Amino acid sequence: MFLTKEAVRLAYAGVATATACTGCPTLESLMERYVAAGGTFLVCPICVDAKGLRDAELIKGASKGGTIPMWEWIGDEGATTFSY
Repeated sequence: MFLTKEAVRLAYAGVATATACTGCPTLESLMERYVAAGGTFLVCPICVDAKGLRDAELIKGASKGGTIPMWEWIGDEGATTFSY
């Protein structure tokens, strides 16, 4: 998952703490499940610097990387994107 703009904050401890509804899992637990299933978070370094987060520690499964590592990960295959 490529995190940009305000979404880069999700890659830092203590941010993803919301619950969508009564009985729903927390966002934190959903992110932990995602990582446990092999998912990773690629965090835009330009956005991190713009938010002043450069010295904060990233959560498990997250690393800084821009468009070059993203395109290397995608490779020659097509990719599905979801942005809102």
